[in-house]
Amino acid sequence: MRSITLGRDGPQVSRLGLGCMGMSGMYGPADRDEAIATIHAALEAGIDLLDTGDFYGSGHNELLLREALRQVPRDRVRLSVKFGALRDPAGGWQGFDARPAAMKNFLAYSLQRLGADYIDIYRPARLDPQVPIEDTVGAIADMVKAGYVRHIGLSEVGAHTLRRAAAVHPICDLQIEYSLISRGIEDAILPACRELDIAITAYGVLSRGLISGYWRAGTAAPNDWRAHGPRFQAGNLERNLALVESLRTIAQSARLSVAQLAIAWVLAQGADIVPLVGARRRDQLAEALGALQRPLDAATLTALAQAVPRDAAAGGRYAPAQMALLDSERDA
Repeated sequence: MRSITLGRDGPQVSRLGLGCMGMSGMYGPADRDEAIATIHAALEAGIDLLDTGDFYGSGHNELLLREALRQVPRDRVRLSVKFGALRDPAGGWQGFDARPAAMKNFLAYSLQRLGADYIDIYRPARLDPQVPIEDTVGAIADMVKAGYVRHIGLSEVGAHTLRRAAAVHPICDLQIEYSLISRGIEDAILPACRELDIAITAYGVLSRGLISGYWRAGTAAPNDWRAHGPRFQAGNLERNLALVESLRTIAQSARLSVAQLAIAWVLAQGADIVPLVGARRRDQLAEALGALQRPLDAATLTALAQAVPRDAAAGGRYAPAQMALLDSERDA
């Protein structure tokens, strides 16, 4: 497994990361034993970047990671944790809180649930419109000085916010959606990251399974929020799956699966971009790892550009109300 350094002086991490959200109910029921086995398989394959959020399953995901990592030396993993999203007992979303005092409270609970003395990368999951980013980053910087956090990251913010944050403390990475059909970062955000020496940890590289090559109408399990996503709605879904069939033809020529092709495309966009693969099972993980074995050549990249133009996807990546909350969309 190759590795890169996130940002100017961030942690060294594996070329692929494991996104753990789907192991805690966001995409419908997940098998606990298989999830833990998948985490172990990722570590054995050399993946050391594990991404979670304190609101994934309202703490369930952090507790799952604690169980999976019980016998793993702490220095073998890089824990990336998002905070700030508020949920109610029914799992509903109640807003966002990135006040300094709230951040310290969230951090204390995450450390306890993870059974960790420190978190490698700590980041607000969204920009809190009520709290200047300088206040949030400054408070996390205090936690860096105290030893509870090693590095600061951000998530789904725009170029202007990135610059304001980086003026307070070095930012090692921006976690943001990036895939063949979600390319809004290319105009302003990605150039700003490169100007500031901030890496990208890309989530949604398979667009939540939509461009995995396996999605069909009716695939969503009970309580799977993808059933309500604009790109998965009738009318949009058919158009998006037609794009997947175009990808399938190119994948066959490249001797890759559709999922491997999509992950390999993200890898090809720069050595400063780390795809987070949301595998919940060992077979999904093994398939994702195969993307590392066949870098895409120029002819394949050209074919992809022709088959899937930048704005080819039908529907937004979130519902309009959620899109309105994304600082990153102001620079898209």
